[in-house]
Amino acid sequence: MSQQNTHGQVQHAQPSVGSIAAHRPHTIAATISDLAPDIDADLDAYDEDAQVGHDGVELPQGRFLDRERSWLAFNERVLELAEDPQTPVLERANFLAIFASNLDEFFMVRVAGLKRRIATGVATRSASGLQPREVLELIWNRSRELMARHAACYHDDVAPGLAEEGIQLVRWHELTEKEQSRLFTLFRQQIFPVLTPLAVDPAHPFPYISGLSLNLAVVVRNPVSGHQHFARVKVPPLLSRFLEASPQRYVPIEDVIAAPAHLQELFPGMEIQEHHMFRLTRNEDLEVEEDDAENLLQALEKELMRRRFGPPVRLEVEETIAPNVLSLLVRELKISEAEVYPLPGPLDLTGLFSIAKLDRPELKYPKFVAGTHRDLAEVESASAPDIFAALRERDVLLHHPYDSFSTSVQAFLEQAAADPDVLAIKQTLYRTSGDSPIVDALIDAAESGKQVLVLVEIKARFDEQANIKWARKLEEAGCHVVYGIVGLKTHCKLSLVVRQEGETLVRYSHVGTGNYHPKTARLYEDLGLLTSNAEVGADLSDLFNRLSGYSRRETFRRLLVAPKSLRDGLVSRIDKEIQHHRAGRPAYVRIKVNSMVDEAIVDSLYRASQAGVEVDVWVRGICAVRPGVAGLSENIRVRSVLGRFLEHSRVFAFGNGGEPEVWIGSADMMHRNLDRRIEALVRVQDPAHRAALSRLLETGMSDTTASWHLGADGNWTRHSVDPDGQPLRNVQEMLIDARRRRRGTATP
Repeated sequence: MSQQNTHGQVQHAQPSVGSIAAHRPHTIAATISDLAPDIDADLDAYDEDAQVGHDGVELPQGRFLDRERSWLAFNERVLELAEDPQTPVLERANFLAIFASNLDEFFMVRVAGLKRRIATGVATRSASGLQPREVLELIWNRSRELMARHAACYHDDVAPGLAEEGIQLVRWHELTEKEQSRLFTLFRQQIFPVLTPLAVDPAHPFPYISGLSLNLAVVVRNPVSGHQHFARVKVPPLLSRFLEASPQRYVPIEDVIAAPAHLQELFPGMEIQEHHMFRLTRNEDLEVEEDDAENLLQALEKELMRRRFGPPVRLEVEETIAPNVLSLLVRELKISEAEVYPLPGPLDLTGLFSIAKLDRPELKYPKFVAGTHRDLAEVESASAPDIFAALRERDVLLHHPYDSFSTSVQAFLEQAAADPDVLAIKQTLYRTSGDSPIVDALIDAAESGKQVLVLVEIKARFDEQANIKWARKLEEAGCHVVYGIVGLKTHCKLSLVVRQEGETLVRYSHVGTGNYHPKTARLYEDLGLLTSNAEVGADLSDLFNRLSGYSRRETFRRLLVAPKSLRDGLVSRIDKEIQHHRAGRPAYVRIKVNSMVDEAIVDSLYRASQAGVEVDVWVRGICAVRPGVAGLSENIRVRSVLGRFLEHSRVFAFGNGGEPEVWIGSADMMHRNLDRRIEALVRVQDPAHRAALSRLLETGMSDTTASWHLGADGNWTRHSVDPDGQPLRNVQEMLIDARRRRRGTATP
């Protein structure tokens, strides 16, 4: 699901124009661009021809599904949620916005990267066997189909469904005279002053068109000379996307700008002949050579400025655009006709995020407020849970958003910052919110004299600017801020607190699957382990020392750490299941991840399947596994679950001959995670925790649970009702209801 997007506040009855954080659909006021799987390029070579399967049988070529097609299939599943009449109507609008936001990022990163590699001659045949040009054409054709479905869903289903509930999304010509008059006043007072019409003629070159901006292409005629002229008007990205013309009636801001009388205000004395909307997507990937950058922070800041000028990769236009205007845009933007997407207006349906935020709870999923984890609530005093006291009694396995982040992980760090017996805090930060209580706690700890080390990953895609800001703020407060190891992103989710207790030092640890982000913790499904276990604490100390200093430690007690031991550690455990199966001992492999495309991991799953080991893969996004192929993967099942929460946790479970082994952590099964990132998995030891995680995996993979099933042909089939037409279990709603039952508030 870059679900996160702030397109601003919807305008209310008194004419005014609110501002928004940014027009980018990938910043976190966003709910869900992160509903999308991570889409960094995986370019590492893998010699599939050299791989052999179980008992030395050669694994067949063509055994990997294409990752770009798989990503598009993921976004199609998001679209199916928007198309589903059983989804509450404002949530349907939200899923339409998520689909659009996801596709924006896909073009900015994956398509842009593929085009760049083709242009430079470094593109090679993909693991699926397709040539780069074939992949690009597949993307163009499939995305065109999906964008057409997306537009049809909006026009035929969601907009009428909203209208039935009294929320009308209208165009300018549908407004009453009174509404148009109100908006004319709004235009004159608050929109017109920030507009800048740019002419195109011999004295004015074609203007630069920024990525993801909405633009008006206007053709005007000089009544004196009779000459026609082209001009571009950019829709200001900091103004609200939809304006409220009257209570519960909303019109796109570009319609207000393009109203005949308003365009006349912009081009006085000229005849307005035609106008058309268009939107450009550019390459917004980052390229920073760390080895050549003395100061990575400064190098990244410069690259963020250059990112604005990346080459075009997609041009969206209204389907009514005049051929001569389209030809001019194609020529001036230097874009191919295959990259032009004619669509019915309005363009840029990421703007529906603001509509989805309307205060109409009856048109959304029922509200759920997470409670304090029961193992922490047991030690609650009149003030707040004593996290350290709880962890001295037992490990705590957290499952967000069903367990409150604020009363667990956030409270853990806030308590550490305030505790005079805490001597040091060490923390990784990959993404966090703009008003982060986590950052505030670290600053408080540093200002009170504690040793605070913060690993800030300033290369977290689309959050670079925010992370630079917080890195500087932490430095100014006296925190030791480091940026990890050159050439590797620090993606692991770790927190370590060192506390003086009598004559000894006790280390308290948190290892999670999600970012330390209080806002997304209410939307993302994640796991975390809070523990005072000495081995885990020692492992985290060693790993932080490696990240902040000079250390070559590659083996740990309770951790698997990328890039050195994680892939090999998982492959060896998958291979061990083959041995257990041969010996007649319990054997299985169950994996829950966001992405499964690493060929070495996939091949190990194929070998296990060939040997008769049952393999279950629960994947949110892209998946290269081709399940159900006779002689290769008939023992592999692949499922996907999408819903109100973003499935984000990573779990790895093995039968291990009757002594189950379960790991959780930050790593997806992708080259970049296993080879170019610091990732960490922790082994879960508590038998009750292992059993709970096993039940979660079994529930997600059950045929009685609503999910999508992946076929050998790469197609996903939605299973949401049983043979009698009754809805299948929704795993997220089941978990919500389980938490409510504990508090005595379960639904009947």
